[in-house]
Amino acid sequence: MMGRGGGSGGEHDSSNSPNERNPRPRHSPQQIQQLEAAFKECPHPDKNRRGQLATEIGLEPRQIKFWFQNKRTQTKANLERADNNMLRAENERIWCENRAIIEALKNLTCPSCRGPPIGQEEHRRTMEKLQMENAQLKEEREKVKNLAAKRIEKPMSQLKSFTSAAGSPFDLSPGSSFNQMMTSHTIDQNICSGSIISNDTLFEYQFKEVSDKEKAVMGEIATRAMDELITLLLFNDPLWIESAADGRLVLHRDNYDELFPRASHFQSSIARVESSKESGIVTMSGMELVEMLLDSDHWVDLFPTIVTKAKTIHVQKTCFSAHQTGALKLMYEQIHILSPLVPPREFYFLRHCRQVELGTWVMVDVSYDCLQQNTSPSCCWRLPSGCMIREMPNGYTKVTWVEHMEVEDRIKTHILYRDLVCSNIGYGAHRWVYTLQRMAERFAYFMGNNSPSSESGGVITSPEGKRSIMKLGHRMLKNFCGILNILGMVYFPQLSEVNCGVQVSVRKNTEAGQPGGKVVIAATSLWLPFPPQKVFDFFRDQDKRVQWDVLSNGNPVEEIAQISTGTRPGNCLSIIRPFIPNEQNMLIFQESYADPLGSLLIYTPIDVLAVDFAIRGEDSSSIPILPSGFVISGDGRPETGEGASTSTGFGGSDGSLLTVALQILISSPLSRKHPNMENVSLVNTLMSSIVQKIQGAFNISGL
Repeated sequence: MMGRGGGSGGEHDSSNSPNERNPRPRHSPQQIQQLEAAFKECPHPDKNRRGQLATEIGLEPRQIKFWFQNKRTQTKANLERADNNMLRAENERIWCENRAIIEALKNLTCPSCRGPPIGQEEHRRTMEKLQMENAQLKEEREKVKNLAAKRIEKPMSQLKSFTSAAGSPFDLSPGSSFNQMMTSHTIDQNICSGSIISNDTLFEYQFKEVSDKEKAVMGEIATRAMDELITLLLFNDPLWIESAADGRLVLHRDNYDELFPRASHFQSSIARVESSKESGIVTMSGMELVEMLLDSDHWVDLFPTIVTKAKTIHVQKTCFSAHQTGALKLMYEQIHILSPLVPPREFYFLRHCRQVELGTWVMVDVSYDCLQQNTSPSCCWRLPSGCMIREMPNGYTKVTWVEHMEVEDRIKTHILYRDLVCSNIGYGAHRWVYTLQRMAERFAYFMGNNSPSSESGGVITSPEGKRSIMKLGHRMLKNFCGILNILGMVYFPQLSEVNCGVQVSVRKNTEAGQPGGKVVIAATSLWLPFPPQKVFDFFRDQDKRVQWDVLSNGNPVEEIAQISTGTRPGNCLSIIRPFIPNEQNMLIFQESYADPLGSLLIYTPIDVLAVDFAIRGEDSSSIPILPSGFVISGDGRPETGEGASTSTGFGGSDGSLLTVALQILISSPLSRKHPNMENVSLVNTLMSSIVQKIQGAFNISGL
């Protein structure tokens, strides 16, 4: 086939007349047939090809040129006509389908009720109604924002213009205007009657006569914190969003900062903000819970596994009524995650209670720089946090908890616990709610008179005996949680460096209810590639106790009595008899529990006569105990479901963090023997042996 020539169908000779440019010769059928064949082969012949065709067909070259030009025009017109006809037919078909659909819609019925369809008029009214509802929702949203702004006594227009400079009405930092007022009223340590313990150093102080100006400062801080917390408690969107890691609620930082602007208290790169929100049903009356929260001693009793120390420093306002409305106190607390690898967090804070409506209270905590210094190894500042307590008709209480704080880890968190702490699991609101639910259930079992139904073994037969045993277990729990923070004690770092993280310390026992003398404490934490529930079941199994318990010395044991402390399996107190030759007077007293975040098992050797004394219902506070035990939790790592080192810290965790703590009395008050490095090394060796036995029981190598 020949290609297109250089000549175009549109080229003309201007010297010719119109009749010459468009001749209409009559060609023979044979010539037309030859021209048609040449056109199919090449519709645009060049000059040489036209000359060749003229010679072959017997026509003039100009005739050939104009024939091809006319043929191309005719072909184009035919194609356009065919396209138009096809489009016209398609349009007619679509029009017919459209008419058919319109007729079908007129007879359409509702598929759910078989009623007539919504007409245009109904559709218009529905759209107008939706638009009105949308406008109403927008108006309500603006009202909520304005209400929140009024709570902090500033209009929304001014909120957006606030700077984050120190001295802002929302700035509670040590250098803010509120706390600068405190400098002229420093604490006089020579006039003190109260005391608290911080890092085992006694800080004795009490406020001097507090001026009216200072009272106003404290009251204003508490009031603003209360108003902010009420907003955080009542509204979710747009202040709270679901975390991508575990689906729990965390603050939307941009929306929060727009509504409550303030300066950051810590400017270093390691500073971070932790926020969380959780709700739960507690088996306790609201008034009882409010009273316990306002009492520092009951505060520790209510959260023994979180709050290791607490003290009321100053009472700013007593309650105005029997409902505790208006109570305002300056308090101190130390909270801990129950591992020697994680330093505790300490706060001086204002606690304010307000009854917002009948049967509903809000309790707010906010940090207050009463000392103009920070003595905590992990510098923390509690932003308005706390809970809403709402009584329910069945006598229970719904508690909504908010935790919000800024944290600057001066001592970098150990890698084992970094995920657990930084993911809001270690100190999050859900941990407070779960602990509160478990302890409220334990108190309900303590107050109940159903000892035969909740005790197995037939040993404890009276309600008084059950309560005495449960008091002993609670004291054992508080004592055990207190020893896991070994900061400030005599410390032997060289042992930690050569013995895989085992930390050893010595303390002098002077507290009532504990054997007097020198006690060596050894503690360590390790990771296990098993879910927390599996690890807990291992330690709860009496048949496997010989694999780790140094008290039984490898001998079998028998559980002779058990008291339930909750509905969850494993939440109980146990009295265990080890079958040790030539030892008939020693028993093992044990408490265990599990909740969605982990579990704990503690035990202590106890004399048979002491157990009989408690079972008779006598006061068990004088029985000496020296508890040891285990703390089990998830590792806080993202879950992959592969059974490796993965966990979210909840029930489905695949990896566990295990803390082992051991106490041994090495000298009594009457003994002339003083603790030396040999005693400490023996305890350290014993702890290392226990860890190796646990790893051997789980068939894993040293970690």
